[in-house]
Amino acid sequence: MPVIFRYNGMRFFFYSNEGAPREPLHVHVMRGACEAKIWVEPHLSVDWNAGFKESELRDIISIIRDRRELIVACWHDYFGA
Repeated sequence: MPVIFRYNGMRFFFYSNEGAPREPLHVHVMRGACEAKIWVEPHLSVDWNAGFKESELRDIISIIRDRRELIVACWHDYFGA
């Protein structure tokens, strides 16, 4: 499970097996027992959330928006797509 970056106690990462066929570009975020899956493409949105508050999800979306280029580059480097 490749970690892209850590921020404020949260880990932003991909799972090594992201479906067959592979799902559209997204990132998982985990902190403690909380986890969320955020679509990066085709548009930035929450797919599912387990435990993060709405205010935390807004912050997570903002962090992903700010680091979108890094996330996209890491996805393509890792998955070769």
